[in-house]
Amino acid sequence: MAEEKETLNGEEVIIIEDASEMKEETPDELELRRLVKAEEDRKDLVAQWTPITKVGKFVKEKKLTDIDEILDKYKIMEAEIVDCLLPIKSDLLAIGQAKGKFGGGKRRAWRQTQKKTKEGNIPTFSCLSVAGDENGHIGIGIGKAKETLPARTKASRNARLGIMKIKRGCGSFDCSCHEMHSIPFKVEGKCGSSRVILMPAPQGTGLAIGDECKKILKLAGIKDIYSKTFGQTKTTINLAKACMDALKKTNEFKEIK
Repeated sequence: MAEEKETLNGEEVIIIEDASEMKEETPDELELRRLVKAEEDRKDLVAQWTPITKVGKFVKEKKLTDIDEILDKYKIMEAEIVDCLLPIKSDLLAIGQAKGKFGGGKRRAWRQTQKKTKEGNIPTFSCLSVAGDENGHIGIGIGKAKETLPARTKASRNARLGIMKIKRGCGSFDCSCHEMHSIPFKVEGKCGSSRVILMPAPQGTGLAIGDECKKILKLAGIKDIYSKTFGQTKTTINLAKACMDALKKTNEFKEIK
């Protein structure tokens, strides 16, 4: 218990505060509370959702419960379909740069552009969102708007609409396990001048790749990877698309029975 003395109307008053209420939360507790709140918000949105498409109605009526079956046969036109069937997590990639001293600047999630008109400069914000369930499903989306929050909402929706399934495995010759911790074989993706090569890695290696691509692989459920990048790797949008192109090529793998 903490005691503080204050003077009120000429009289000394003792204020007692509970130290347990003043205790700061740890990062793990903050992350857990954030996840619980996100799950509650997701359930509220799904409960209030009125489907329009045929697939959405089937999902709402629980006639379709397998996201992989939907991805193989149909095209997802409503983001709530993914929210119903997958425990989706999302994150923003740093595609913009804040102004800094001496020509430098801190990377940030919002990229700002301006359009010259007679009325003046009209700013536009864009951001790149990545969504995944950490179990083999991943998608990215770009959103643009005149303000930051609508841009983030559009990006998150586009990321869920563009969700796809990837194949995971253990293709490293240094590892003899059969767990889904890496990719089954070496793949290469390209977008613009950015080129990304992903290679299987044994358990315990971690994600040996740039920070932005690391967010994509983590949400995809990949824990160990080797990588090489070529070209203009500071162009985050092209680099992220190249990483997604490489992950998409893991679906070319076919099991021989």
